[in-house]
Amino acid sequence: MDKNQRVLTSECSEHVNEVVCLKGWIHRVRNLRKVSFVILKDRSGMIQCVLGGELTNFKCTNESAVELSGKVVSTAQQESGVEIHVDDIKVLSPSVPMPFEVNNDDIEANLDIVLNHRVLSMRNQKVQSIFKIQSKIVEAFQEYLRNKSFIQIFTPKLTSQGAEGGANVFKLPYFGKEAYLAQSPQFYKQKMISAGYERVFEVAPVFRAEEHNSSRHLNEYTSMDVEVGFIDGYEELMKLENQLLIHIFQMVKQSCSNELRLLNIELPELKVFPKLSLLEAQHILMEQFEKTSPKGDLDREGEKLISEYIEKEFSSPFVFITNYPTDKRPMYTMPNQNNIEWTDSFDLIYKGVEITSGGQRIHDYHQLIKSIVSKGLILDDFKSYTDIFQYGVPPHGGFAIGLERLTAQMLDIKNVREATAFPRDCDRLTP
Repeated sequence: MDKNQRVLTSECSEHVNEVVCLKGWIHRVRNLRKVSFVILKDRSGMIQCVLGGELTNFKCTNESAVELSGKVVSTAQQESGVEIHVDDIKVLSPSVPMPFEVNNDDIEANLDIVLNHRVLSMRNQKVQSIFKIQSKIVEAFQEYLRNKSFIQIFTPKLTSQGAEGGANVFKLPYFGKEAYLAQSPQFYKQKMISAGYERVFEVAPVFRAEEHNSSRHLNEYTSMDVEVGFIDGYEELMKLENQLLIHIFQMVKQSCSNELRLLNIELPELKVFPKLSLLEAQHILMEQFEKTSPKGDLDREGEKLISEYIEKEFSSPFVFITNYPTDKRPMYTMPNQNNIEWTDSFDLIYKGVEITSGGQRIHDYHQLIKSIVSKGLILDDFKSYTDIFQYGVPPHGGFAIGLERLTAQMLDIKNVREATAFPRDCDRLTP
C-alpha cells in the first residue's frame, strides 16, 4: 500500500510487516533510557508506538496532534496484537497543558469546568463513548421508522405561535413582528399527516423557556418526534414506541459493545412495557409508599417510586402512564370517549424519569375549536393550524422522545447536561 496513505489504529492488524502512516493525538508518552513509548489515539481507538534510535528522547505534550510512519509489528504484549515501530514522527499541532486530565478513566473536575471546556472533555474515552452511543440511538430510531414506511420531515424552528400555548416560549423580534422558537414540531407533524404522508418523524432541536435548573431539564434539547395517521387508538402508538425502543436497545448493544464496556453498562433485554392509568399509579403510590400526588399528575418523587415498584413487580425499567386529565394536556389532545375529563394520552417513564409524552390528537375541526376556546387561547393565533382540519384530517397521534434524557437514563448518567454535547440551560450559552 501507499505508505503516505493514512491508516486508522484499528486497521493496523491488517497491515503486519507493512509501513503505515498514522495520524492522531498523543494519549501518553513514556520515556525510558533506550526507548520511548507513545500511545496514539484516533477516532477508531489506540495503539502503542515504539520509538528508538534518534527518536528515543521524543518529547511532546499529551493531546498534541501528530503524524507518524512506521512498521506494523506483531506482539503478544498488546491487546490488538500489534504495535508500530516508528521511523518518523511529526508534530502537526502542539497542545498546551490541559485544564484537567482527560486521559484517566474519569475526569476529576467540577461539571461546570468540564462543560466550560466541553470539546476537551470529549477527548476522554468515556465521555466520547456517550456521544457515540447517542449517535447510534438516533441512527436506530431513524432506521426502524424508515423500515416502517415513515418519512423524515424538516420543520421550522421559527414560528408564529407556540405549539402548546402558555408562557414557556422564547420570543424574538422578526422583521417588525414577533416570532417564537419552536417548543415542538407538533403542528407541523400534524400538517404533514394531513398532507397525505401518513407516517412522519423528525429529529431536531426544540426550545423551552422554563426556568428549571435541575439535573434533568434543558432549555434546548433534541426531540425525536413521531406522528402516525389513520390510527385506531392511542394504544397503537404505545405499541409502536415499545417496539421502537426494543430495536434501539438491540442496535446499541450490537454496535456499541466497547463503549458500553467502558461505561460499565449492561443493557437489559426489553419486552412489553407495563402500563398504568394515572389514577392507578397514584393509588399504588399511596398504598405502597404513602405518597400523595399532585392533582392530575405525578411529581418527580412519584415517578421514581412508581419505577421502583414496576421494576420490582415486572422487571421492567419502563412503564407507560396513561389517561392524564384534559386540563393537564395541550388543547390538541383527544379526550377519552368514555369520560371527557380524561385524555387518550400517555407518558413513558424510564428508570424514574419521563422521557416521552404522547397520545391521540383531536382530528375533528369543531371539536378542536371548542378545545382551544376552553383553554382560554385566542383562536386567531392558531388559524393557520386549525384551518387544515376542515379538509379531511384522519385520526392520528404521536409521541416525542427526549434524546438527551433517553441517553442519560440508558447510561446511568445523573445529570442530563453530561449527555448533551453543548448544553443550554438557564445559565449557559457557551461554549
